[in-house]
Amino acid sequence: MKLVLAFYGTRGDVDPGIALGRELMRRGHDVLMAAPPDLTDSVEAVGLPAVAYGPDTRVWLEDTRDFWGYFFRNFWKVRDVQRYFRESREPGTRAWGEMSRTLVSVAGDADLLVTGISYEELVFDVAEYCDVPLATVLWFPMRVNGRLFPNLPAPAIRAAMRMYEWLIWLGVQRVVGIQRTQLGLPPASGPVPDRIAKRELVEIQAYDDVLFPGLADEWAKWGGQRPFVGTLTLELETESDEDVMSWIAAGTPPICFGFGSIPVESPAEMIRMIAGACAQVGERALVCAGWTDFSDVPQFDHVKVVGAVNYATIFPLCRAVVHHGGAGTTAAGLRAGVPTLILWMADVQVMWGAAVKGLKVGASRRFSSATEKSLVADLQTILAPEYLVRARQLATEMIKPADSVARAADRVEEVARLKQIG
Repeated sequence: MKLVLAFYGTRGDVDPGIALGRELMRRGHDVLMAAPPDLTDSVEAVGLPAVAYGPDTRVWLEDTRDFWGYFFRNFWKVRDVQRYFRESREPGTRAWGEMSRTLVSVAGDADLLVTGISYEELVFDVAEYCDVPLATVLWFPMRVNGRLFPNLPAPAIRAAMRMYEWLIWLGVQRVVGIQRTQLGLPPASGPVPDRIAKRELVEIQAYDDVLFPGLADEWAKWGGQRPFVGTLTLELETESDEDVMSWIAAGTPPICFGFGSIPVESPAEMIRMIAGACAQVGERALVCAGWTDFSDVPQFDHVKVVGAVNYATIFPLCRAVVHHGGAGTTAAGLRAGVPTLILWMADVQVMWGAAVKGLKVGASRRFSSATEKSLVADLQTILAPEYLVRARQLATEMIKPADSVARAADRVEEVARLKQIG
């Protein structure tokens, strides 16, 4: 079968698609992946053919970081927030037409089109135009539900999520209208989740339902339309793994810090804060640089800075993990059975912070409000024995990585096969 996967965003947004595509290719399918230009090398590194799709990710990452920092400090300034949001999303909306044309050029004879979260409106319209089935892969509970935040009333959560869907729709309505006109499609009437649900398209939930107690029961009415498969991860070895494991073995288990694709604004200050806090709690620190440049920062004997590591290998060797709250990084820490501190920077990361806090396997704080004093307090909290006990128990309840990707690939094959039969 020919399968086209369109995944746009940061490394954390694209990796689930790469993991799924690799498994589908291993099963003998013809797989093509559309990904940001600066991530096509990562796609091709696992043997998948790739086509550049949209602007470079790095073009808008700092704008995204700055927007959410502004939002959480000034959320009551509605007009200013709306303007800032439009400006931070401008590179993407400007590329909308080109991305649509790219996808149309490769999806016409596909048996299935698969999309991630970003640009699902665009991909939905391309699927409709090409008359190709569509499946979505979501790595957090994006569809309206009452279980997103454990300590808030379910009706309030549902209302807020519904409002968020309409805000997103209002932000893309104009470019969607232009795209649909160019494709000769009738106007769209509302948010794409409603249109996906109306067509009964499969929405693969690429995370564990155990992380959101009660969600599976709330969504039972959807039957097989929203299957929970667990987080899709690559777990690739890195050049740093052996050196890091030797460093860990030579001392006490460290606390691992990492902040993913969103660049830290002041790397030197961050290293000083980490070093000071870890010295006070008597722990070593392993800092994974991600897309932040830590080349010109102070050096400390108890702090080791590396570019990237295989989380599946390194996290189980650590006392705890501290990170930005990306879906893949959060799952890796929870699967490793170690406590988590999430220092969130953006919207979805807030939700993962609330999840680990609600499950009592970690703590959460806004990244921009973190200080050495608060970091010490948060580390002392999550290093308490009861957090480790609960984290180890939760790890046994999570879906294993190999099972996750197999379940997701099974569902994709089922949907694509229906087209062939039809």
